[in-house]
Order: sequence, then C-alpha cells, then structure tokens
Amino acid sequence: MDRIGFTYIVDDDPLYNFGTKKILEFTSFSEKVSYFLNGEDALKDFTKRILDGDPLPDIILLDINMPIMNGWEFLENVSKADFSHPTKIFMVSSSINQDEIDRAKSYPLVAEYIVKPLTLEKVKALKSRILGE
Repeated sequence: MDRIGFTYIVDDDPLYNFGTKKILEFTSFSEKVSYFLNGEDALKDFTKRILDGDPLPDIILLDINMPIMNGWEFLENVSKADFSHPTKIFMVSSSINQDEIDRAKSYPLVAEYIVKPLTLEKVKALKSRILGE
C-alpha cells in the first residue's frame, strides 16, 4: 500500500485546510480526505459512520483549539466510542506547551503530537511512519 485509505482533517482554519489539502494531494497521502471545521461536525460524522457501518478514518489530523468543540472534547468522545477500526489520531497544534504534549500522549488513540505548520517534509515523513516504509 502506498497510500492511507481514509483521513479526517479537523481544523477551524480554512487557510490551513487549503494548504494541508495541497500537501496531501502532492504527497498522495490518502485515498479519501474529509475536512471538518470543528470537532462537533467531525464527531457527528464519525458517530454516523459507526452506526451505519461505514468505513472509519484510518488517520485523524486533529487541531486542539477550535470553536464549538475543541480537539480535547472530540478526543474524549471518540475515546468512549465503541469501534474496532485501528484509527490513529495525530494532534496537530501550534502549541509547544509540554503539558498539552503530555496530555495528548496520555490518550491511547493519539499516535503522535505534531507541531504546526504541517510542511511537505513533515507530511512525507508522517506518511512513511504510518505505512512503515
């Protein structure tokens, strides 16, 4: 496999999402990508997928600070959900606060904490780690 199957991008910044979309396309990161501007919309979609038996994302790139439902609230809810798919969450934030990094790492679903900005090099390296290349 040379691509991740399905990815969620959960971030409230449209400019960041546009840049991320371009980088993901350039690196052939994922077969399918869904974008959400807050955790609540992402959680609704995730929950609906569980209930409908639809494919869940393999990877979630999750911002921390968002309106309506932030990344921590999203993470709490997803951590309580009943699903068996091996979804990996990558917290993506501009914060370098060690408390936030440690908090993210305390969740079993969180594979890694990535400091913004997402660059072409970071995404290529992330893809390689995920795919075990």
